[in-house]
Amino acid sequence: MKFLDEAKIYVRSGRGGAGSVSFRREKYIEYGGPDGGDGGRGGDIILEAVENLNTLIDFRYQQHFKAEVGMHGMGRNRTGRGGKSITIKVPVGTQVLAEDRETLIVDMIEPGQTYMICRGGDGGRGNTHFKSSTNQAPRRAEEGWPAEEMWVWLRLKLIADAGLVGLPNAGKSTFLAASSHARPKIADYPFTTLHPQLGVVNVDDHEFVLADIPGLIEGASEGKGIGTRFLGHIERCEVLVHLIDCAEEDPVATYNTVREELEGYAEVLVEKPEIVALSKADQLLPEMVEEQREILEKGIGKKVYIVSGATHDGLKEIHREIRAHIEGERERRAMEGREEEGFQP
Repeated sequence: MKFLDEAKIYVRSGRGGAGSVSFRREKYIEYGGPDGGDGGRGGDIILEAVENLNTLIDFRYQQHFKAEVGMHGMGRNRTGRGGKSITIKVPVGTQVLAEDRETLIVDMIEPGQTYMICRGGDGGRGNTHFKSSTNQAPRRAEEGWPAEEMWVWLRLKLIADAGLVGLPNAGKSTFLAASSHARPKIADYPFTTLHPQLGVVNVDDHEFVLADIPGLIEGASEGKGIGTRFLGHIERCEVLVHLIDCAEEDPVATYNTVREELEGYAEVLVEKPEIVALSKADQLLPEMVEEQREILEKGIGKKVYIVSGATHDGLKEIHREIRAHIEGERERRAMEGREEEGFQP
């Protein structure tokens, strides 16, 4: 299945059916009168977030969604049939934007969440509603209410607890494969990862979702390489895992390059908690790896982990650190939510 994280679609609800102008004319019935029924209501366009989708590829083959119109009312006070609604299933994490690609309409972040993006038109009233003591034979009925229509953009931002960042060939795909059952493409050349990958990591009977995105290069925020197109998929992460190849000549410069590109994309990524690790530790002698770690720790002022996806060394330790950050961020947000509601600890 191909990965597609952005799509433009056209949605239109159904217009309401017109009311009926009809009169009761039956043999042996002394008095007649109006008996025109109401029109049926048009169908709605409803969005639903579902868990078993992780791409918008279906919208490449169908871009137009039109709900059924309501049927007209009929004599004998018969109401027209309502139009059938359309439910559009989107992956959890899909943002719905207006045609300007900036105005957020709704963010579908919860499984089972629904949103009526276009409401069907109400049916018009039949002439029965217009009968009065001074007008006992009204020849008036209402037209159905019009439909709603619009073009919208769907933008997918994957739901993950932690995100991997780094230069191309920093060992992110190997780290993901060693940490989970995900099977991303792994090769000894840059940009083997062309679209985001997700994996579920198990640590101490707990699970978290880890996302791997294509590598960043200097100038990515200006469109070089694959650019920053996929950085939106780690905006929702609780923590970022920054991998640096331990064989880099200047690991501090490498670290700063990626941080500058993250800052050029969005300030929110720079503010996220970060775990830094030297990857591919199996490719150098232990004393050389330790020397690289000391240089990097001194240059950035943070603790640096050492991991190897090939030998699985250091994975358990960094997995526990990732999980601790995830739980800490969730507790912090929960406390902020309680404080906003007026809760006093």
